[in-house]
Amino acid sequence: MNGGPEHLIVAPILIPLITGAVMMLYDERQRRTKLGLGLASCGVQLVIACLLLLRAEGTAATGGNAIGLYLLGNWPSPYGIVLVLDRLSAMMLVITGILALPAILYAGAGWHQRGQRFHALFQFLLMGLNGAFLTGDLFNLFVFFEVMLAASYALLLHGSGRERVGAGLHYIAVNLTASLMFLLGVAIIYGVTGTLNMADLATRIPQLSEADRPLIHGACAILGMVFLVKAGAWPLSLWLPGTYMAASAPVAAVFALLTKLGVYVILRLSLLVFGAGAGVSAGFGADVLIWGGMATVVFGMTGALAAQALGRMAANLTLVSSGTMLTIAGFALGQGDAQMLGAGLFYMLASTTALATLFLLAEPMSREQGAAAVLALSAELYGVDLSEDEPDPEPQVTGVFLPGSLTVLGLCFAACTLMLAGLPPLAGFLGKFGVLAGAIAGMGDATSSPARWVFVTLLLVSGLAAMIALGRIGMQTFWAAEEDLPAVPTMELLPIMALVIAGGLVLTVEAEPVMRYMTRTADALLRPEIYIHGVVTAPPVDARAGNGG
Repeated sequence: MNGGPEHLIVAPILIPLITGAVMMLYDERQRRTKLGLGLASCGVQLVIACLLLLRAEGTAATGGNAIGLYLLGNWPSPYGIVLVLDRLSAMMLVITGILALPAILYAGAGWHQRGQRFHALFQFLLMGLNGAFLTGDLFNLFVFFEVMLAASYALLLHGSGRERVGAGLHYIAVNLTASLMFLLGVAIIYGVTGTLNMADLATRIPQLSEADRPLIHGACAILGMVFLVKAGAWPLSLWLPGTYMAASAPVAAVFALLTKLGVYVILRLSLLVFGAGAGVSAGFGADVLIWGGMATVVFGMTGALAAQALGRMAANLTLVSSGTMLTIAGFALGQGDAQMLGAGLFYMLASTTALATLFLLAEPMSREQGAAAVLALSAELYGVDLSEDEPDPEPQVTGVFLPGSLTVLGLCFAACTLMLAGLPPLAGFLGKFGVLAGAIAGMGDATSSPARWVFVTLLLVSGLAAMIALGRIGMQTFWAAEEDLPAVPTMELLPIMALVIAGGLVLTVEAEPVMRYMTRTADALLRPEIYIHGVVTAPPVDARAGNGG
């Protein structure tokens, strides 16, 4: 990736940064202008993410894997700040764009009026996410992580309400603790290896002395705990269901991606630093990911069955999705299972889109008076005293209303149920079937067979649990409700429909090329030398025969 197009790599960071800064110049009476700027920014980011995805595929000459670099300050790697684009980071940028655009449109129906600076904070959140996916060194990963977290603190509290403030303070305390651990782990790694560049770090791990190796393992274990907190791994996930349930609908939809940021970093670092070329450190932490991921699936599945409110149910199903991906990451790290990893990436895309849709559905599906009894039961189960709580302010629902909105809402909910339960014919089934096939195909190894059997069982049972839990909510809302749901405004219905079309219809119809892309991404992740060579050997611009960038 040479010349001017290299600058496209930094665009997903600069666009939301500049847009958010411009929005700060407008007062809160100009929300429609901010909404227009936000929609334009998210639309451009999605287009750029798709272009970067195409560039990351490379050509036959590059073996289908192109590593794109952006050297900030033109300092050669590993001494300067480097942004790295590969198949996995490009895929995560596209997922971010797919979720961000409907979420901000949904917020324009009323939620952006419930507090200050919603649209600017939303852009800064996207900046942090995009930067975390693109950065090639641990320090800047911390920087972008903190930008994302700072924006998420304010977005979670957006709209006030006692429940939201309580959950927000809990969320802040957990993540501030995780940030301190992040700094501690990074400091130890730098003290031992003298580098924070991920690719350079991967080349130094095999050369460590026996005296230094325990220090690196301990530092990476600390970092692993940080990202397991963000991924919602049990028992570090107790904060997540209440937090995600308390968030406003558009914020919770984007928060569905924040757990996948934790999964992304674990995949990136573990397979890069402790992959097959790491010598005696190869496979470090694989068993923790496998069994911790399966424990997370059990915890999320149990929480989903016990939940009575759709928001809490969606939060627990987020844990099921995250736990499934952590287990797959463990198998990939410990046994190099490319087939399961490729199908798992496909499943992650399908489940994340379905979960974001479910969070958007939760608010309009709870507007009817019949939901009061359900919410009261949920409050009783979780020890919330509604008699003393302040009412949570609801957005003012205005705009054009489409006829038959209840039918469309029901169809979208049914599609989400099929996706998360892994039932045909939608993409959720294709992803789960691929994961099951990969898990069963690797059972020839006697040492991994018991864990694989447990994982296969959990995949099937968690799908059944999702179908039961969501089916119960669907019947209570659409069949057994004494009163009809109020009409849903077009500005809320269109984002929900867009996510269902993108994650359900398009992903199902285009399953073959998407699965092929995911399989090649998995192969590239299990061959870290591709990433390492692309980053470490990158010369500064003036050494490239006059190329720009």
